[in-house]
Amino acid sequence: MLNQTPIWKYITVIFMLGLCALYALPNLYGEDHAVQISSGRDTAVTLSMVDDVRNSLETANIPFKAVEFADERILVRLPDSDTQLVARENLDKKLGDEYFVAMNLAPDTPDWLENLGGTPMKLGLDLRGGVHFLMEVDMNSAIDSAVGGIVDEFRDRLREEGLRYRTVRKTGNSVEVVFRAPDVLESAQFFLRNNYPDMVIDERDDLTLRASFTEVRLAEIRDYAVKQNITIIRNRVNQLGVAEPLVQKQGAERIVVQLPGIQDTAKAKEILNATATLNFRLVDETGDVRDAVAGRVPAGSELLYTRDGQPILLKSQIMLEGSHIIDAGNSMDENGFPQVNINLDSQGGSRMSQVSRDNVGKPMATVFIEFKATDERDAEGKLIFEKNEEIINVATIQTQLGSSFRITGIDSAGEARDLALLLRAGALIAPIQIVEERTVGPSLGKENIELGMQAITYGLIAVLLFMLVYYQAFGVVANFALLANVIMIAGIMSMIPGATLTLPGMAGIVLTVGMAVDANVLIFERIREELREGRSPQQAIHFGYDNAFSTILDANITTFIAGMILFAVGTGPIKGFSITLMIGIVTSMFTAIIVTRVLVNLIWGGKRVKKLAI
Repeated sequence: MLNQTPIWKYITVIFMLGLCALYALPNLYGEDHAVQISSGRDTAVTLSMVDDVRNSLETANIPFKAVEFADERILVRLPDSDTQLVARENLDKKLGDEYFVAMNLAPDTPDWLENLGGTPMKLGLDLRGGVHFLMEVDMNSAIDSAVGGIVDEFRDRLREEGLRYRTVRKTGNSVEVVFRAPDVLESAQFFLRNNYPDMVIDERDDLTLRASFTEVRLAEIRDYAVKQNITIIRNRVNQLGVAEPLVQKQGAERIVVQLPGIQDTAKAKEILNATATLNFRLVDETGDVRDAVAGRVPAGSELLYTRDGQPILLKSQIMLEGSHIIDAGNSMDENGFPQVNINLDSQGGSRMSQVSRDNVGKPMATVFIEFKATDERDAEGKLIFEKNEEIINVATIQTQLGSSFRITGIDSAGEARDLALLLRAGALIAPIQIVEERTVGPSLGKENIELGMQAITYGLIAVLLFMLVYYQAFGVVANFALLANVIMIAGIMSMIPGATLTLPGMAGIVLTVGMAVDANVLIFERIREELREGRSPQQAIHFGYDNAFSTILDANITTFIAGMILFAVGTGPIKGFSITLMIGIVTSMFTAIIVTRVLVNLIWGGKRVKKLAI
């Protein structure tokens, strides 16, 4: 007989609705005000600190729900925002500057649901509150660093080819190579042009070649600087415990950072502004450190200091930039002493192999470089950065190094761990500065949520009443599918790691509610047409669903394509709207066509029905 559903379809519908309902459930539990303690630059959070934190709060008579340790972080759950502020001040005073103590919001999901992977929907800045930063990358430093790398590379490559030169120097954004004879210059020009197609090599009258990057290569350097900084900023944001931060490129030189739920703007700025990089240099063993301290630094060398204030004379030439490090870990060597194992990318491995081959047995220093913004600005109105350099480790090169090598001569396992963490976090390719800062208070986010939920609720109630009155019993079926659609959207949004609900996203949910009921309206009107043409109720249901399907599919596919385009070219709120729109289209198709068909077949299918309540 017509309109009978096979058992596998019942099982599929029940499974899908049950799964989405399960993962939508965490959204009902809300969030706790929390204080999070994260590792500092030279310190690490350990399990043993949990008791100290708990005792500190109890001594100060500060009530708390729980103190948890996970992912090398301590999370203190508190009953309200006032207690959260007092607890933050207490812990900040106790721990000092060695750890990051930040306020945020933590989901209050039950353990059994968390063990199943259940998490609430990630709310955007406009709903949850938090901070918004617009950061600008210092492209002059990025290009300067790239040119400096080429200077060192030219020296090595020309020496390998036996092409004698007087000097290789950096002048502005170009490299000048001065030769001893015209024939050597000619050979060098041929060699450089063949091996460096992304550089313009020009000959000058005074036995000098000038090499500068092409516009295409300069664009690549700028783009790489932004992408590298985005990666490192994401790593730093993890210290704040933000569930779903937004870190994305805006324009050619800027990065947008949105941290929903963060209530401590000062701490966020402190972490993001810590622009730093690393490099490796050889120690100058021939120069006199005492003369250098007195102001007589040898040519080609530079005087730097360790964290303990010990002066060390280094060669100015950089062996390797820290941006080539892709992984680092600490362990013990064959003698039981701590060491740091480093892995480089292919370009860095080739560079390290060439330089270390001729310097076996010589000491190599790891230099930590930090850029701090001053109050001064250049002619273009951009902040001027002050460069601070510090030697964090000196080790001896034991053998020719490649893509993987180790740093030894480290005093303790703790120092090795901290150095590995620092190297693994990566190095910013160029300094960054915050050019715009906005704070969205929790009260504003709460108001946006309430208004958005009111819009969804009122729209849903209006549609439910209309369907119930106009389509009677079939309206009840459509209403069930409509509610299932909303639950499925919430469940899928909670399951997708990168999905974030924003205020425009709530508008997308309202829109998909209307689209879902629109599909049912098309189906029910076709059933009415079939009944008016004299078909039996079973035939009307069968042909009504079949004939309306192509129209519904065409309309939803075109809308889905529009959503994909919005997601591909849009940013921020546009992406939030497009995500909920596309998810809503898929769920509305499922509920409006499959779920309602299963329910209709369950109620009326395979029976002798004389009249339909539609």
